[in-house]
Amino acid sequence: MQTPVIRVGTASWADPEFVRDWYPPGLRAADRLRWYADHFDLVEVNTTFYGVPTERDALRWVRETPPGFTFDVKLHRLLSRHAAGPESLPRSAPLGAARGPRGRVTLTPELEQWLVEAFFRALEPLVAAERMGALLLQLTPSFAPHPEALAALEPLAAQVRAAGHRLAVELRHAGWAREPWRSEARAALQSWGAAWVGVDAPASDGRHPTIFPRLDEVTSPALAYLRLHGRDAHAYLTGRTVAERFFYRYNAAELAEVRDRSVDLAARAKEVHVIFNNNARDFAPQNAQELLRLLGQEKSSTGAEEQPELFG
Repeated sequence: MQTPVIRVGTASWADPEFVRDWYPPGLRAADRLRWYADHFDLVEVNTTFYGVPTERDALRWVRETPPGFTFDVKLHRLLSRHAAGPESLPRSAPLGAARGPRGRVTLTPELEQWLVEAFFRALEPLVAAERMGALLLQLTPSFAPHPEALAALEPLAAQVRAAGHRLAVELRHAGWAREPWRSEARAALQSWGAAWVGVDAPASDGRHPTIFPRLDEVTSPALAYLRLHGRDAHAYLTGRTVAERFFYRYNAAELAEVRDRSVDLAARAKEVHVIFNNNARDFAPQNAQELLRLLGQEKSSTGAEEQPELFG
C-alpha cells in the first residue's frame, strides 16, 4: 500500500509581507522562488487569480524549482465568479458580448471556455516537467446555495477533467455546509472528480455566511486540499487588506490540530495539500515550517525530507 503524501506550502511565494519579514534581506526577486523551494515542495500560485499566466511564466517556474516541486494554480477570478475588468484579461480574449455594466466583464460560455484553455496552454511546461498540482477554483462568497448554482460550474469542471487536470473547489458561502446543499455539493464534486477544499477559519456563530465551518469532505480519492485562513474572527470580518484579514499566527496546539486533521485526510486521499493563507508578516511560512516539523518532513540541509511513520 502506497503511503499517502502530505505536502505543505503557502499561498504565494512573493507576498509583500513575506518579502519584508521572511526572505533574507537583499535577496533578489529573481531568487525568491529558488529560496522558497529550499524550504517547501508546494506553493499555491496567487497571481493567476488576477491575470492569465503565460507559457514563459511556467517555464521560469520550472527552471527555478527542483524535481518533485508542485504548483497549485489559482484560476482567474472571473472563473470563480468574482468581478473583474477587461484589464485583467489578455487582449486576445473574446470580449465582444462579454462587456458588462460599470466596465466589468460578463462571463459568457465562450469566454469561460477560452479562459480555461488559455490556462491549459500556459501551464503545459508544468505538466511536462511533472510540477503541476491542482487548479484551484476559489469561489466568491456570493456564490450561495441555489438550485442552479452547481450546474453553472459543470462545463468548467468537465473541461478541466477532460484535459486531465485536477480541480479543487473552495466553496466560501457557509450555506454549502448545511443540508441539503452539503449533500448536493458533495455529489457534484464527486461526479466531477474534484476535491472539496476544506478550510481552517475563525469559529462560526452561524451569523456570518462568509465564515465557512470546519468541514473535511473528501470527494476525490486522488486529492484532499486544506487551506488555513487564521482564526481571528474580528480581523477576518473587518480587515480591508489581505494582511489585515489574515493577521493570525497559529500556536503549537493549533498546529497539532492541523497535523491531526491532515493525517486524517491522508487516510482517505492519495495526496493532501495543506496551504497556509495567513499572509501577514511571516506567519504563513513560519507556520508551514512548524507543521512540517510536526509531520517529520522538515527539509534537511541537503533538501531531502524524511517521511515519518504516521500511517502505521
